[in-house]
Amino acid sequence: MMDKKRVYSRYGNAAVVLLGKAVQLGRKERKWTAQELAERAGIARGTLIKIEKGDMRCEIGLVFEVAALVGVKLFDADESQLAMNIDRFNDKIALLPKSIHPPSKVVQDDF
Repeated sequence: MMDKKRVYSRYGNAAVVLLGKAVQLGRKERKWTAQELAERAGIARGTLIKIEKGDMRCEIGLVFEVAALVGVKLFDADESQLAMNIDRFNDKIALLPKSIHPPSKVVQDDF
């Protein structure tokens, strides 16, 4: 059986490539080698290269950590603003149903 290759949207691909380029720029502006940043992040140099190239298969936590190390602001907010936004989202989510169910089929019973 052949595995299908995961297909990502053009927007998703472009966003990940942009983030990778921002990481690469931040690293180079700090005059760090790829190996130095990888060591700071606790990852392999090859993983960092994949992040910088916009590889969609990289773990999101690793990508965010590397971005933070080189000063890439992911949400145009500082840490306190992020916490406030998390609280705001949690408040909104609490007002919504706990689970979402697909709409039930309407029975056409008027003969």
